[in-house]
Amino acid sequence: MNEPAVIRTHYLIRAAVLSGIACYIYMLDRNESLHYFIAPKMEVWVRLCPIPLVIIALALLFQAFFGRSRNLCDCDHPLSPSLFRNTLIYGIFLIPLLLGFLLPNQALGTAAARKKGMALTGQYSAEQTLKEKFKSPDIYNEEFTELARLLYTEPVIEVRPDIFYETIGALDLFKKQFEGKRVRLSGFVYSDTSLDQHGAFALGRFLVLCCTADASPFGVFIKPKKPVQFAKDAWVEIEGRIHITTSQGKELMSIEADNTRTIHQPKTPYIYPNDDSVAKLTKELNKK
Repeated sequence: MNEPAVIRTHYLIRAAVLSGIACYIYMLDRNESLHYFIAPKMEVWVRLCPIPLVIIALALLFQAFFGRSRNLCDCDHPLSPSLFRNTLIYGIFLIPLLLGFLLPNQALGTAAARKKGMALTGQYSAEQTLKEKFKSPDIYNEEFTELARLLYTEPVIEVRPDIFYETIGALDLFKKQFEGKRVRLSGFVYSDTSLDQHGAFALGRFLVLCCTADASPFGVFIKPKKPVQFAKDAWVEIEGRIHITTSQGKELMSIEADNTRTIHQPKTPYIYPNDDSVAKLTKELNKK
């Protein structure tokens, strides 16, 4: 059993935590910052979360001021008398919430990419032998194959943000067929000692499946014709020709950039898997 004042305090703290989470989600939505943390398909559900959170918080406030129970639940579990334990439990919720309000909302950049490790192109059936220009090596790469056929017709291949992952996958899968083709894409600059070869760098984006917790840096090896210096986390657009380069004994698709310009970070900096990249590209090409 617990004193009513203790019960009331716990109700108030829990109401404050839930209200704080609701306010934080509302603030992110109002500032159009939800996309920094979750994939677009999840945003509609997260936007609705403040409603039930506020309702529960109001119910807890009602219990705090008008409730008469000496237990938090019907199971007769007493509250822990330990101040340290209670502080630790509530701190699990309060500290991240406090950091959310205090820290600026910004896209993941080179620091996160360095921790996670930049995944350069080269993971798509690198050892396959193709006898025809665009023949899928297996059923898992059929979408890449169809996409490659469409991309090959473009005089300058535009790597569109909404099908960024699929486009790079198709180009890399058939990098020998795309040798010498011009391509244009944008992303943030990532560089480390393994890439620093005559000013080479990776042009990357963070691939998000659900939320930023599963974000993976995904990039393309860039070799500029002339060495260029960039500020940390700079966003650039490059245009150049596709070539094959060897790094650590593996063949990678690289782009020899002859045109590089700094751009502003896009409103939505991350990339997400597209359920039907072929239909998306077909629609874009039909607009031309």
